[in-house]
Amino acid sequence: MSHSVDIAALANLLQEAAVKEILPRFRNLGSGDVRMKSEAIDLVTEGDEAAERLIKAKIDEIAPGAVFIGEESVAADPALLDKLAGADLAIVVDPIDGTFNFAAGLPLFGVMASVVAGGETVAGIIYDPLGNDWVIAERGSGAWMCRPDGTQERLSVTAGVTVENMVGVASAGFYAQAERRIVMGNMAKVRMATSYRCAAHEYRIFAGGHLHFLMYQKLMPWDHLAGALIAEEAGAYAARFDGSRYLPAHTNGGLLLATDRESWEELRREVFTV
Repeated sequence: MSHSVDIAALANLLQEAAVKEILPRFRNLGSGDVRMKSEAIDLVTEGDEAAERLIKAKIDEIAPGAVFIGEESVAADPALLDKLAGADLAIVVDPIDGTFNFAAGLPLFGVMASVVAGGETVAGIIYDPLGNDWVIAERGSGAWMCRPDGTQERLSVTAGVTVENMVGVASAGFYAQAERRIVMGNMAKVRMATSYRCAAHEYRIFAGGHLHFLMYQKLMPWDHLAGALIAEEAGAYAARFDGSRYLPAHTNGGLLLATDRESWEELRREVFTV
């Protein structure tokens, strides 16, 4: 299903990067170890860069010949992202998802990787360094919580509820200001909408049955490929705002995930519309 990529080895590599490069720096970053990228809420730390270097250096052992697409590699060479759509095999990595939280000493960050084959996401992994566990999915095989003692638990999204009872995550920061006002006003229709500033954990808790929806405007592959596959394998309905299927090549068009198609359509009509 994943073109012979050893998913267990990839999962262990994310753990290794966390143990060696991320956790020793957590709440231990110096003043020069955090830098701003595009704006004050878009940060990179020495932990991000060191973890990605470690993963990149070892990825050829797990996926020989695969194109490596890492968030920090693309930051250094934006043209690298163009290789994803046409790659026979690619590994997409977010070395620290939730960098803003990590830099602030907030224990809400993760390490994510996805396997893309022929323009399709075929596997996704979200590792929680502090919980030391993984959420993993391979297309057609379900979504699973995998613990370090070897035990596994199949994940499933919760049952749908009416809009006024929904609790979810909505990242509205990338809307244009006029549209953001409309959407944020519409969010008063749901019971609660929040953002953890960490897609890794947002996808994990959604797939685990603790939220009713997720909404994202900006679609960078390292942020969403693993989580969207995991959510779908847990039973969620996912599509871009125009109703089209979300694919690795997409970087815009928004993404809405809900517990089922009926909930998706109601959310799109009542809340996430401009």
